[in-house]
Amino acid sequence: MVALAAPLPAEYGDADQNGSEPVIKTTGLRMRYGPVDVLRGVNLCVYRGEVVALLGPNGAGKTTTIEILEGFRKRSAGEVRVLGTDPEQGDEGWRARLGIVLQSWRDHGKWRIGELLAHLGRYYASYSTPEHTRPYNTDELISLVGLTKQANDKIAKLSGGQRRRLDVAIGLVGRPEILFLDEPTVGFDPQARQDFHGVLRRLSDRGETTILLTTHDLNEAEKLSSRILILAGGRVVADGSPVTLARQVSSRSEIRFSKDGLHYVHSAEDATSYVRALLGQYGRGIHNLEVRRASLEDVYTKIVQEFESRNVKRTPGRHARPNGRRRHAKPVTKVTA
Repeated sequence: MVALAAPLPAEYGDADQNGSEPVIKTTGLRMRYGPVDVLRGVNLCVYRGEVVALLGPNGAGKTTTIEILEGFRKRSAGEVRVLGTDPEQGDEGWRARLGIVLQSWRDHGKWRIGELLAHLGRYYASYSTPEHTRPYNTDELISLVGLTKQANDKIAKLSGGQRRRLDVAIGLVGRPEILFLDEPTVGFDPQARQDFHGVLRRLSDRGETTILLTTHDLNEAEKLSSRILILAGGRVVADGSPVTLARQVSSRSEIRFSKDGLHYVHSAEDATSYVRALLGQYGRGIHNLEVRRASLEDVYTKIVQEFESRNVKRTPGRHARPNGRRRHAKPVTKVTA
């Protein structure tokens, strides 16, 4: 007889990395703003062709980490290598190998898309190599981001979603080996977000560019990323694919179904065997059958809460950035079990 009931729970651990040479590597990365330690020994590796999401609560140091990797901010301590170079020592040739998509990018509304991309592309021509031809062919790039029909339109006429596709094209114009995206869909409506995700999927499918993104949208991270890094308390506290992290948080699947007008929830290590036994026993008497593993929201919330509960001295959730900039971020959704 199949039991109709059950709870859920678990542990998590570190994910294994593949054996290839990382294109981004940090060891003991630290950053201090005045008396506040924002990064307290960040160790991470990102490999060629990966799409990696860097997650964490406000003030965890995500943007600071990205800016250090881009070479725009000097670290306090630790070792950093991006494409084999210390970002603080990176020259123009090294910078030509990177692409950056900002949260917003101001330009002249009278520029036409094709003209702007061709103009920007000329700055990368002298950094072309036999292995990496630069810049992107303008027509090919416009097609990649889905703006072929708007190629001759002025930027001022673009919709929000089209504008964001152009932002990605600007980040890609030099055919970068690494693309950095810092909260790329903040303030997007659902259609603009979906359009942007489509561009990133097409780019990821080509496998030419490593993508590192920060986001507060956990659904976005789960859809786009091959690997998740969770930053909390100035350190990486979890590293793995969404599926791997879900299994580490809970090896059990949640099974929901209805029988005789009543609703049941069960958890099982082997969901397939349980469902097979359930259907074999009750057959057509089972309705609304659903099998669910822990979502990335469940994983993220559990890992961050467990980390914070183990640390009496917590890093402040907000801190003033030295240049006075403030980033707008969507609050993380809390999930109750």
